[in-house]
Amino acid sequence: MSDRYSRKHIIAAGVFIWSLMTMLCGLTRSFTMVFLGRIGVGVGEATLTPASTSLVGDYFPPHRIPLALSVLQAGPIIGSGIAFIIGGFVYQLVDGGAPMTLPYFGELKPWQQTFVYLGAPGMLLALLFLSIREPARRPSQAATSEIDPGSWTAVLNFYRPHARLMVLHHFGFMCLALFGFAFVFWTVTYFVRVHGLDNATASQTFGWIFLIAGPLGPILVALAAERLEKTGRADANIITPTAAGLLALGFILLIQFAGSPWLAFLLYVPAMMFVNAPFAMAYASLTVITPPPIRARVAAVYMLVVSFGMMLGPPIAGYFNEQVFPGEEGVRYSIITVTTLFGIVGSALLMLTRKHYVAARR
Repeated sequence: MSDRYSRKHIIAAGVFIWSLMTMLCGLTRSFTMVFLGRIGVGVGEATLTPASTSLVGDYFPPHRIPLALSVLQAGPIIGSGIAFIIGGFVYQLVDGGAPMTLPYFGELKPWQQTFVYLGAPGMLLALLFLSIREPARRPSQAATSEIDPGSWTAVLNFYRPHARLMVLHHFGFMCLALFGFAFVFWTVTYFVRVHGLDNATASQTFGWIFLIAGPLGPILVALAAERLEKTGRADANIITPTAAGLLALGFILLIQFAGSPWLAFLLYVPAMMFVNAPFAMAYASLTVITPPPIRARVAAVYMLVVSFGMMLGPPIAGYFNEQVFPGEEGVRYSIITVTTLFGIVGSALLMLTRKHYVAARR
């Protein structure tokens, strides 16, 4: 739909749907209803990346796309940091207040009220997207006049001659997403088990680091890529996220051996900068080489592949903690194992991507 119809309307609808479904998660009475509500949240959220990637591709010239998408990527990173801070605050607020009782739904527990309060503003925010300008779809250097925006044959015809590039690209970034999500997901548990902090302190301190340091990485890496490209490096959009992934891995390993929680938190600042940095460049590198009529679908295919990394990272680390490194201290060794393995594999795949990417840009 984003390759054919108004992208701002699709984004507005998606934000409205995922906000509504967030509220419905708080109005549920059974596991099945929570499960279906969470699926609804995912469906709504899935509209954003293809539509926004396509929009940015038409708003900006090719050499500014990496920075533009990195600024866009800073939004959900900031939101994630706020979630660690505000989510706990809202829960504490409703936990000590009077219960909410609604017709049909009855009395809502504090965790249910939290979903309702945090979902409601998004439904109003969706209306703001209707005010943005829908840019014209810019033609690319490729012969796009014969591409039917409604045909998946065009997507397959793009993937076939670039098969090695796309496989290495998608699975390389999937590995980086896997180790990044494993690391972030188990952060609070690491501070509780290894350093003896309580959940609230660990979550809020980590949330502030995520909020402040997280958005800087994607923007700095995009600026580095833009600078490299000006020197003639056509593979700048691949080199820079690969370097960011390796730097993130280095700081993650240092964190696991920190002697105090505050040294660990200090090391989290560069770790969070670099662990978030590669993924805007992943979309940017694709947008630059993809014909405009199929940009949204190529972004969606990539998002589908990389989502397996997001999904598998936390449980794989949990498996290692439970089966290979049991005990309180085991969480640090499971993080070391998962991040090292998938960080190295992902970086290696992206290094192999470089020559194919350069060829695709000619």
